[in-house]
Amino acid sequence: MNRKGVIAAAALALVAAGAGPAAAQMSGKPIRIGVLSDMSSLYADIGGPGSVAAAQMAVKDMGGSVAGVPVQVVSADHLNKPDTGAAIVRRWVDQEGVDAVVDVPTSSVALAVQEILKEKQKVFLISGAASSDLTGKACSPTGVHWTYDTYALAQGTGGALVKQGGDTWFFITADYAFGHALQRDAAAVVTKHGGKVLGAVDVPLNNADFSSFLLQAQQSKAKIIGLANAGGDTINSIKQAAEFGIVAGGQRLAGLLVFASDVNSLGLKTAQGLVLTEAFYWDQNDETRAWSKRFMEQMHKVPTMVQAGVYGAVTHYLKAIAAAKTDDGPKVVAEMRALPINDFMTKNGHLREDGRVMRDMYLFQVKKPEESKYPFDYYKQLAVIPAAEAFRPLSESECPLVRKG
Repeated sequence: MNRKGVIAAAALALVAAGAGPAAAQMSGKPIRIGVLSDMSSLYADIGGPGSVAAAQMAVKDMGGSVAGVPVQVVSADHLNKPDTGAAIVRRWVDQEGVDAVVDVPTSSVALAVQEILKEKQKVFLISGAASSDLTGKACSPTGVHWTYDTYALAQGTGGALVKQGGDTWFFITADYAFGHALQRDAAAVVTKHGGKVLGAVDVPLNNADFSSFLLQAQQSKAKIIGLANAGGDTINSIKQAAEFGIVAGGQRLAGLLVFASDVNSLGLKTAQGLVLTEAFYWDQNDETRAWSKRFMEQMHKVPTMVQAGVYGAVTHYLKAIAAAKTDDGPKVVAEMRALPINDFMTKNGHLREDGRVMRDMYLFQVKKPEESKYPFDYYKQLAVIPAAEAFRPLSESECPLVRKG
């Protein structure tokens, strides 16, 4: 090689050497986090404005910036419509520079959003959506299912009630992706433990009148009526079940997804005795109480596990950016997998290759009115469900990202 060739080759080598680090550096623009939630309908108390507040708390606690750039929070209402949620996210990413989307209750919306963010290589921090398909057949390399899922709810509440003798079930199911996934996962637990599913009925989302559905459940004679719904639908079905005298008649209600906000709306007289599974309860320990006090001072209501999960997910995401020194989506998620998860609601957690955050779950029972000693004193803890028992094992995963064998 002549002298010019040597110089050219050396120059190319220097360029190539610099390309790697440059690709992993910060883009220089602000980090923008979009809180996409139900701001005005049946899931607004579960996520909604409380999720926005939780994300803002996380950013503030990180000092308002990470890796030398400011962090901004934007928000929008997806109206529980997949097409609306998808349109918002496309606009956010393509026109407004959003790097990560967080929360997204309503699994049908979350599944649509996950596909877009996978295509755009942006980070999806899922706290509100429940379908276990988000880390199953619909998993994404940039999807992080942070708080809970339908598999864990079924293992916790479903498993506990079957073991207590509730071996015949009838499901009242929200007629969309979340409800169907929850019924599927709960029915699998029931049959695994030797129980039987006697029937099910699909109910439109955001339904006001459950009378005909409750009548079918009552006539089934099932010991357990599984409520595969959430938010306002759960509240309405439990209230109307009380009016029908269903529990007084000997059948039990299984609220497969019940939040502290639901208990607050129902009141302990109506909700007492409900067994439920959650990832977080505000009054568990000193750490949860300290964080929840800050949240309640701002929002004047008890936080849900979804809102606590938004805080945790945003915090871990920003820590990963700081550690990786890049805002590139896939690289940030890789760093999120490398970093252990330890905060007020998660101890010794980690992010699995399918996008599932492995955390302990908790089995609670709603207290009787006379057992409650102060405001929002709603739950007594029955059991800790270790992460390895709560979530679907990788050996059973349908996620194409999981390496088998």
